[in-house]
Amino acid sequence: MSTFTFGNDIRRFHRIQLLGKGAYGKVYKARDSLNNTFVALKKSLISMDEEGIPTSTMREICLLRQLSHPGVVSLLDVIMTDSSLYLIFELLDQDLGTFLSSLDNLLSEEQAKRFLLQILKALYFCHSRRIIHRDLKPQNLLLDANLNIKLADFGLSRIFQIPMRPSTTSVQTLWYRAPEILLGCTTYTTAIDIWSIGCIFAEMVAGVPLFPGTSEHNQLYAIFRIMGTPNEENWSGVGSLPRYSTDFPKWSTILMKNLFPRIAPEGQDLLEKMLSMDPNKRISAYDCLQHPYFQGMN
Repeated sequence: MSTFTFGNDIRRFHRIQLLGKGAYGKVYKARDSLNNTFVALKKSLISMDEEGIPTSTMREICLLRQLSHPGVVSLLDVIMTDSSLYLIFELLDQDLGTFLSSLDNLLSEEQAKRFLLQILKALYFCHSRRIIHRDLKPQNLLLDANLNIKLADFGLSRIFQIPMRPSTTSVQTLWYRAPEILLGCTTYTTAIDIWSIGCIFAEMVAGVPLFPGTSEHNQLYAIFRIMGTPNEENWSGVGSLPRYSTDFPKWSTILMKNLFPRIAPEGQDLLEKMLSMDPNKRISAYDCLQHPYFQGMN
């Protein structure tokens, strides 16, 4: 468990550069004058119309207190002022999306495999502690100077119980959203994270997103064109999902060996298992780590 304490002096942090902004607030590169180190300062605005801290921010704080792992970004401190809440994180150099965009050539399979192994180790750590991330994408995977990768942004994450309880389907960025979420399933599992990581692995080796949809409906078709249109024969129970239709166009599955010929056969097999349309057949993070693709790797 993280050992950070709740601080009370934001003045010790000197902002240097705006790193990003969104609905959550803004993230800055800052220098901590107390120990002369650089950090990432996430500023979340507290609306006067709301009662207390935003739910997503409070959830992120609570979950990160439980996640002390080399593959998960470290939350160093939390500081509250009258109008803002500041989360102080370790500073990493860039995110995976920025890194991939900066390359002149495709990422080597060996490097993609190394990234994938690191991601899966961190994800298994989360899942073994009953935490689903629910928003895995290249922008939420951060890299340090030695190209070690870490999971970040746990604002949409949640702790789950078995049996699974109904949850919102307003999770996951569109291109990395699992088909069961797109079809309206509310009792989803950790399998949705595995789907996202499968999409990211494919993007690392191909250099482009695998399923770049423009809307939820278009996203489903982007998936079906490659993975095949699901039916009761290959996905038991799919017909009962709220957004499923027997009128969906019928596409056949394209084999991974045809889509990604430069990946080793073991990698093609793992990717196929990660992108199983039926979440009940999708491989777990633990079983991913035991897969022959990673034989001989630490």
